[in-house]
Amino acid sequence: MSPLWIALSLFLWGLIHSLLASHRVKNGLTSWLGPTRMRGYRLFYNAFSLLTFLPILYLTATLPDVPLYAVPAPFSYLMLLGQGIALLLLLIGLLQTDLLSFLGLRQILEGETPSRLVTDGLYRFVRHPLYTAGLLLLWLTPHMTCNLLTLYLAATLYLLIGAYFEERKLLREFGQAYAEYQARTPMLIPKWWK
Repeated sequence: MSPLWIALSLFLWGLIHSLLASHRVKNGLTSWLGPTRMRGYRLFYNAFSLLTFLPILYLTATLPDVPLYAVPAPFSYLMLLGQGIALLLLLIGLLQTDLLSFLGLRQILEGETPSRLVTDGLYRFVRHPLYTAGLLLLWLTPHMTCNLLTLYLAATLYLLIGAYFEERKLLREFGQAYAEYQARTPMLIPKWWK
């Protein structure tokens, strides 16, 4: 029963998270509140997303669980090293896309500025390096339980669906430039053999 509660809670979180990120909701709120009040929307969105994700982590940690596997040393150390590298890649990717804008602080300080298409650095290898690093961070966990597996599978599904919709948004926003970038750069898994 625990996996069902975790999956349902992540589904509900993902639904709310996606709705709040949609252009329709943002445009409706902008027309209702005005552009000046919407400067704090990104910061609110991030804080709300984080706070509403905490109950999912609580459920994962406290509901009855069953261990599935534990990778023995020294392989577990390699997995932990991989998770450390994934965290570093997340930080680098965030810095490349403007950390202050990602958090929502730049919008409060300077107002909404036009987005720019980032295709260098980590974005030269994959179109969504933050998602790639996040997935590595999840799946390189050396100790797996049924609850964690449920959370990771649901989060992976959500990230894949999110990447699909983000691709559509970026195509609308950047047009041909993004289509060309899309044609030459893989979505999540780098092609090292090129």
